[in-house]
Order: sequence, then C-alpha cells, then structure tokens
Amino acid sequence: MRARRSRAVSLLVTSVVLTGFLLPGAVAQDEGPAPAPGTDVQAPAVVDLAQIPAEPPVQPAKPAARELFGADCDTEINGSQVVAFCHNAYPQTDLVRLHVECDRWWDVDGDGTAVAVGPAGRVELSGRCWKEVRSAWVSHQRQ
Repeated sequence: MRARRSRAVSLLVTSVVLTGFLLPGAVAQDEGPAPAPGTDVQAPAVVDLAQIPAEPPVQPAKPAARELFGADCDTEINGSQVVAFCHNAYPQTDLVRLHVECDRWWDVDGDGTAVAVGPAGRVELSGRCWKEVRSAWVSHQRQ
C-alpha cells in the first residue's frame, strides 16, 4: 500500500513541476512579430460576398477513356527457339507479329507474318535463330 501512495505523490509532484516549466512560456507568447520600423502595415483583405459565385465553376470535361486493345503475349526463349503465346481479351481483332533479333552478326533476324487474333482468341507464334537469340518481342496492329 505504501508503494502506491509514493507513486501517486511522485506523479502529482512531476505534473506540478512540468506545469511550472510550461506556464511562463505560454504566458510569454505574443500575438505575432512586431512590424519592423519604417515598414507599412497593410489592412486586412476585404471580400465582397456578392462577387463569390453561388455555384462552383464548371469543371472541364474528362477525356474519354482509352479504348482497350491488344492481345496479351508471353514470350519464351529456349536456346535458339522463340515461342510467343498470345491471348486477345478485347472485342477488336489484333494483328500480332513475332520479331526475333539474333545475337550473331551473321545470323539473320526474323520478322514473322502478321496473324489475326480475334476476340477471346489464342495463337502461338514461333521463330528461331541459328545460334543464340538476343531479344524477341511481339508487335500489335489494329485490323
């Protein structure tokens, strides 16, 4: 029981001491810096309520949503072989074409023929190099 009393007394003393430290700082605060001598003091701005519109201004029209287009293609490179799997999830037909860039200077790069992928359609495109493949990508074109 004695420990509780001393704890309560120490909390009370601590709060009184902290209040004693904070009170002079709160009383000493003024309402703002005094203007420097020789500077003009401006009057507060006056707003005419008749000039404020009753409704907010008209917002500019939002641009039309971009039409979604283009098959989703996954490209896999395995040695000198390239395979791209494309799936068109949109209502417009997409013409997809596989492009293969070979690593060796003497190896001929390949651009495949365009293949139409209709709505909800799937297609597999393939290409190859004689040696290593540097990069491969699929291009899209509207029909």
